[in-house]
Amino acid sequence: MGTAVTLVDDAPPDARQTRSATPAAKKRRGRRENLAGYLFMSPWIAGFLLLTAGPMVASLYFAFTDYNLFDSPKWIGFDNFTRMFDDPRWQKSVEVTAKYVVIGTPLKLLLALGVAMLLAQSRRGQALYRAAFYAPSLIGASVSIGFVWRTLFSDGAVVDRTQSLFGSHVGGWVGDPDWILYSLVALTVWQFGAPMVIFLAGLKQVPRELYEAAAMDGAGPFRRFWNITLPMISPVLFFNVLLETIHSFQIFGSAYVVSNSQCGPADATLVYTCYLYQQGFKNAQMGFASAMAWMLLLAVALVTAVLFWSQKKWVHYEEDAR
Repeated sequence: MGTAVTLVDDAPPDARQTRSATPAAKKRRGRRENLAGYLFMSPWIAGFLLLTAGPMVASLYFAFTDYNLFDSPKWIGFDNFTRMFDDPRWQKSVEVTAKYVVIGTPLKLLLALGVAMLLAQSRRGQALYRAAFYAPSLIGASVSIGFVWRTLFSDGAVVDRTQSLFGSHVGGWVGDPDWILYSLVALTVWQFGAPMVIFLAGLKQVPRELYEAAAMDGAGPFRRFWNITLPMISPVLFFNVLLETIHSFQIFGSAYVVSNSQCGPADATLVYTCYLYQQGFKNAQMGFASAMAWMLLLAVALVTAVLFWSQKKWVHYEEDAR
């Protein structure tokens, strides 16, 4: 007489339920999961639509209108854009901003890279040095630092007395149209902590074996830096160049505070965003200011596109070496 055998499903209840679920049930469960995801994302979605996307669409419409914040906007087409190129102060703002970007960004990145290379070496108190060099990046954009900076570079202040010791009698930089922009450059260079940390992370990823092999071949410090360090950290360098260039185009707070809200003297610190602010909120020319904002966006997009195009010639990724 044969023994009866009972087949028992050893799978856990959840697995049996999953196998037995119909396609309709799976579809309902997927909808519930998607709904839960959208509910968690709803604060961000609402903030994006109300605070970012909505104002952008509105400003794009205002850019083609004559709008003074008080009356209804009137459609004028491309008149705001053509008016820019006939406005000497707009041309001055473009010149000042370009000068600030071209001078300030490379100096900031050079200092950040130099300090990062020093901090990449093992030494006592390394964490303290890193924190000390990074601190200005946390507080440099504040209004209080702008007031302090204006005081340091005013007539008879620390900078004025220091340069007098070396025989230079330029006076306070804040009141001199030829020098006040360089005080803003000094302020942005002083805030080199953020790109320094990024450079430091990139330097830590360079294999030490490459330096040892180059040293055995007789390569000096400069050749090791040029042939090993720069190519290996070129993706990090590209990221910092892109990020700091965009930040430089957006300068406003420091220029506004250091110049005592005048963007001067003689429009010496009339950066693009400062003139945009004057047109939009002081002169109530919001239509013209919106057109300026979109022109700035196009300029930044063009510079970004050029940087991405140029990276093919000087940025080296690990995938390219394989």
